[in-house]
Amino acid sequence: MDNAIANTDTKKTLTKSDLRHMYVRSWFLLGSFNFERAQNMGYCFVMIPAIKRFYAPGKERNEALERHMEWFNTHPWLTAPIFGVTSAMEEEKANGGKVDGTAIAAMKIGLMGPLAGVGDPLLWGTARPVLAALGAGIAKTGSILGPLLFFVLINAIRLSIKWYLLKYGYQKGSEIISDMAGDRIKKLTEGASIMGLFVMGALVSKWTTINIPIVATRISGKTQTIQNILDTVLPGALALVLTLFVSWLLKKGVSPLTIIFGIFALGIIGKWLGFLG
Repeated sequence: MDNAIANTDTKKTLTKSDLRHMYVRSWFLLGSFNFERAQNMGYCFVMIPAIKRFYAPGKERNEALERHMEWFNTHPWLTAPIFGVTSAMEEEKANGGKVDGTAIAAMKIGLMGPLAGVGDPLLWGTARPVLAALGAGIAKTGSILGPLLFFVLINAIRLSIKWYLLKYGYQKGSEIISDMAGDRIKKLTEGASIMGLFVMGALVSKWTTINIPIVATRISGKTQTIQNILDTVLPGALALVLTLFVSWLLKKGVSPLTIIFGIFALGIIGKWLGFLG
């Protein structure tokens, strides 16, 4: 018997094999990213196993393909539940349900924003920098385990999210909207943002080193530099000032690349003139 996720033999449903094919295809979502319609080609590519399962060659299949070639863009890892939901809606439509193409397109648009709002702070703003810092800390000791650990952990998270949320979206269908209702998404996003800021703030003190070797005093053969005095009064003060200054520049719209090259130039000039060590 086919391993279909179904209740009857006559109903058109996705098989486990279809879901696996969609899952593997989702790895290449951004392979055809374009500035006209963003992730649309990748989205349609992922949906092809479902479309072939539900629609015979002809008008309905062509309409489904066109439907999923419209503009689409969200967090690339969190497209998984949207794939699942739209597959469930396509299934209902193919089996004579009261779902039309407009409703499917509206569902995609409605889920894009909230899921992008969750993915950016939770995954880009928290998981990735925390794991990168962990890997970099190990790499500083000269061990190749650092970058390998980052690679393995970040991909374990990515692949797990894509698989389980694809199945979850397909099983829940349009009911997923009720799961996202209320303040749960907002609270999750705010919590992830706070956690990310907390972690990055701790890393600033640990990883940012600024040394001002200018001699301030010489007493009884003992030399005190400005850096020694700052470390006594408020350790990490210069790192904090630099971080706040960079944040201010970003808010003013200064390019991150410009800031990076500016810091490089300041470090080189400071070392050459002697006010940075």
